Amino acid sequence: MSDSIAAPLLRWYDQHGRHDLPWQKNRNAYTVWVSEIMLQQTQVATVIPYYLKFIQQFPTVKDLAEASVDTVLQYWAGLGYYARGRNLHKAAQIVLQEHAAEMPVDFEALHSLPGIGRSTAAAIMAQAYQQPYAILDGNVKRVLSRLYCVPGWPGNKKVADKLWVFAEQNTPIKRVDDYTQAIMDLGATLCKRSKPHCEACPLNHKCLAYEQNSVADYPAKKPKKVLPVKSVQMLMVSRDGSELLLEKRPPAGIWGGLFSFPEVPIEQDCTAWWQQSAYAALGQLEIEHRCPQIRHSFSHYHLDIIPVMAKIAATNVQGATQESACHWHKIGEEAGLPAPVTKLMMLYT
Repeated sequence: MSDSIAAPLLRWYDQHGRHDLPWQKNRNAYTVWVSEIMLQQTQVATVIPYYLKFIQQFPTVKDLAEASVDTVLQYWAGLGYYARGRNLHKAAQIVLQEHAAEMPVDFEALHSLPGIGRSTAAAIMAQAYQQPYAILDGNVKRVLSRLYCVPGWPGNKKVADKLWVFAEQNTPIKRVDDYTQAIMDLGATLCKRSKPHCEACPLNHKCLAYEQNSVADYPAKKPKKVLPVKSVQMLMVSRDGSELLLEKRPPAGIWGGLFSFPEVPIEQDCTAWWQQSAYAALGQLEIEHRCPQIRHSFSHYHLDIIPVMAKIAATNVQGATQESACHWHKIGEEAGLPAPVTKLMMLYT
């Protein structure tokens, strides 16, 4: 098994690989970068519409860098893992300031940018510049874990280091851009996490796990951890039955920089909280009713949300705007909002 998997994999890719993904058209370092960041922890089918809108709005690094982070996050809303969008914007500003708005052609320079890890930098080098750099995303980890029966969870550094060795050994010098796409396609379409199509795999004659009938054992699953649960009340305040009060979240943390409903600690009374906040200037709060709890799960904890519907009769929002970065959002109007906030909005439509 010392010979590279590149030749059979490329033959398969030429016939069965994906050749019409939007980031494969007019491919350059910028489009590869944007697609790679979006594809982290997100499936291709989900990414495609977001990618098309994003590139239409920000067709170049310069356009992205000169946009406000609020605008960028509006086009990211719904993809989740919002730090990816913030880092994309930060990195674009660095490229504009330090590289004259030209994407670096150097691996280390790419790797130094916010949000660009080793595999993402390698993907840009391979796909945009045809340089023989190995990648190791989730699909590739799964393929190599099975090919070489590498034990352990790939999120463990020692396991990942072993996989990097195999990734580098197999990366060809010629057609490295196609090879990079091919091995990702293989993991996404045949060498899937569950119910892989081993009989159709171009590498089954080289795969140790297939030979040993142990494909389901690789890669090892992430060790289970009980996620903590946090609870919060979200105050859904309407004005004239046509607008809802939203506030801008801090730049760090979940949904950083996006608009959401004001949050009230679970143990506090919403009316008392309102009277002690900057929002008191808007008028007297009238609680209508509390809705059933909904749960939104993140990678590191569950968030239990109790929506509290309320209304006020005030018309002046200027005082609260300056202190709380709040605004009135027209019910039914599209906006870049976190998925749970969009879901809660539907209670009013």
